Amino acid sequence: MLTRFFNWIWYGQSIAGRLISWLFWPLACVFSIVSSKRRARFVKGDAFAYHPPVPVIVVGNISVGGTGKSPLTVWLIEQLRANGFKPGVVSRGYGGSSDVYPYFVTETDSPDTVGDEPLMIHLRTGAPVVVDPNRANAAKHLLGQADIDVVISDDGLQHYGLSRTVELVVVDGKRGVGNGHLLPMGPLREPVARLSAVDAVVVNSADGNDALPFTQVAPCFSMEIVPGELICFNSESQALLDGSQLGKSDKERGLPINVEALAGIGNPQRFFNTLDQLGIAHRPNVFPDHHDYSAQDLEKLQPNFILTTEKDAVKLRQFSHILGAYLPVSAQVQGGLIDVILQRLNLFSQHHQHKY
Repeated sequence: MLTRFFNWIWYGQSIAGRLISWLFWPLACVFSIVSSKRRARFVKGDAFAYHPPVPVIVVGNISVGGTGKSPLTVWLIEQLRANGFKPGVVSRGYGGSSDVYPYFVTETDSPDTVGDEPLMIHLRTGAPVVVDPNRANAAKHLLGQADIDVVISDDGLQHYGLSRTVELVVVDGKRGVGNGHLLPMGPLREPVARLSAVDAVVVNSADGNDALPFTQVAPCFSMEIVPGELICFNSESQALLDGSQLGKSDKERGLPINVEALAGIGNPQRFFNTLDQLGIAHRPNVFPDHHDYSAQDLEKLQPNFILTTEKDAVKLRQFSHILGAYLPVSAQVQGGLIDVILQRLNLFSQHHQHKY
């Protein structure tokens, strides 16, 4: 309910919502002062920032909510490997709670411990991943435990305790920057002007130039999220899927299956829209971002067939008898972005210094 309210005042077009947002203006002013001071210390070269001996690529955003950072991180890992690099990832591990930090992620870990997105990235790519609320400590541990030559800081734009060589900011091309105000008056963690200092802006699912008022402040690259093949949770699900047509009512094309689409991500509507584009009729079920699913959550959905996201799937795998599948996605990024990144990495290699 609270999320729906803030989305209404941040992204809605109603005059009432815009007027109500001004009630949060005093808090936004306080947030602006705090965030500006934190960044100013880093820009001035304050000694509190950790400078690793290898380059650091930050993948982040200036707004709250899902923008597509994880698919871009996976894409970046694959591109770096194709160019001879050995990347590792550091993350806060949001949604997880470990008794010990830094924590090196393994495939047998629970998302309750390491967070759903770090676990998903590790399972998808096999890249070494370390979680710690302190990104600097995570980077030190990663360098000490894994054979890597570049660090990717997932959702690390505002974590200035870790220096960086490249800054990539992902923006939702459909929702843009909302009303353009800072939290909690608007959805922004930092002002739009922050984009003038980054190396590239990656626009996820751009919907025309009108949605991109910031394209003049940094090199801008488009990104599309492309669905892959469905991956079933178990053999029973696979057998049912092989002889069926998801969401289809024409019995000549196979046994119809009632589909429950489940999404606990930052922007669940994007997942539902993808299923629509694939021609899969479904009933949408929205859960909070990073939701910790229980057996009770699934009881009301089954025996129908559950379709979910790759991020949600890492939390649902604990239910061994679940009937369903997940839809992996991949990022397709406009040509030229990897060239910008490689140029920065080459400069780091040549001069062994950071941009700040």
